[in-house]
Formats: sequence, structure tokens, C-alpha cells
Amino acid sequence: MALPPTEEISPLDRQNLVNLETPPPSQARRIIIETIETIVLAVILFLAINFLSARIRVDGSSMEPNFHNGDYVIVNRVAYQTGGIERGDVVVFPYPNNEEVDYIKRVIGLPGDQVAIYGGIVYLNGEAIPETYTLEPWTFDLAERTVPEGTVFVLGDNRNNSEDSRSWGFLNIEKIIGKAIFRYWPLDTMGVVYHPDIVLAAPQSN
Repeated sequence: MALPPTEEISPLDRQNLVNLETPPPSQARRIIIETIETIVLAVILFLAINFLSARIRVDGSSMEPNFHNGDYVIVNRVAYQTGGIERGDVVVFPYPNNEEVDYIKRVIGLPGDQVAIYGGIVYLNGEAIPETYTLEPWTFDLAERTVPEGTVFVLGDNRNNSEDSRSWGFLNIEKIIGKAIFRYWPLDTMGVVYHPDIVLAAPQSN
């Protein structure tokens, strides 16, 4: 059956005619396009997740009883871009003497704080702080010192088996990778990382 001249076809019929003359994309082409879109989305999500967070494996016993060798923890990389560091935070950073190795420790002293340890008790700005998260008291004393600007004083929870600010000094805040927020392995200890509030008076002036 012959079609009428184009000028006699209504706009709606002309559009239908164009649709009839344009073959739909093949199923193979559609699958390829959907696969490419899925891959691109997955790459974007992967990059976003890695920008915002990191996953680290706890190596050693320096944070017992709260973290054990082989624990896997998610670290918030942007925690300190939106808020300040607080006493009690558990942070991850490159070991100052070998930056290829990541360490996990607890922040005890902030810039300006006066830190000392006597008889296994930690004193901040002259106040003894309650530490329910430690494995056992440290068996040595640490003379009082002031935390310099731009740094923090960090300790392992397992005080008698931890290499931390007592041995290699204050931690540069700019070196901190992020704040430990969630333990996802092993499954029986999965959960949000506990960060106790250590609220003190302002540092005493010298």
C-alpha cells in the first residue's frame, strides 16, 4: 500500500513514521551500555568511599583490651575537616619512625595541655583523669610536659606494651589519617568505636 505524500501526513503521523523507520537498539548494544554505566558508577563509588574513609588492620596488642591483633577498623578520613580533635579519640596515623606502617592510638592531650603520669595515673592540667579503657596502669612515671601547638599526645590503651608519645614524642596533627569509627571484623565484636569524653578545665598558665 503506497504512503501518501509527506506534505499530506499530519505531524503525529510523521513522527510515527520516523519511529517506524528507525530501528530500536539491539539487545546486545543495550547490555553493553548498561554494563558500562554500571562499571562507571562502581568506580565513582569506590573512589568516593576511599576518599572519605580507609580500612586498616590492627597489628599488635598496644590497644588491648579495646582492639586486638587482627581487628579490622573503618577510619573516617574527613572527621577533622568538619570538627576538631577531642581527648579520647582513637586515631590512625603513619608511625613517625616508619611512615609505611600505620599506628592506632588514643588521643590523651590536646595542644596546650600539660601532661604527666605518676603512679600509673595520667594527669592533664593538674587533674587525674579516669581511664576505664586501659588494660593496666603504666609502671613508670612521665614528667610533666606541655603539648605544643599543632600536635597531640597519644597513648596506647595497653600502657605497658605500647610505643607511643612517651617514646617518640608528640604527634603532628597534620599526619593523622583519620578517626577510627567502626570495627567490622571480627563479627562478634563488630560495632561503633567508643570514644570517651575527657572534659577538663583550661590548662594552667605557667
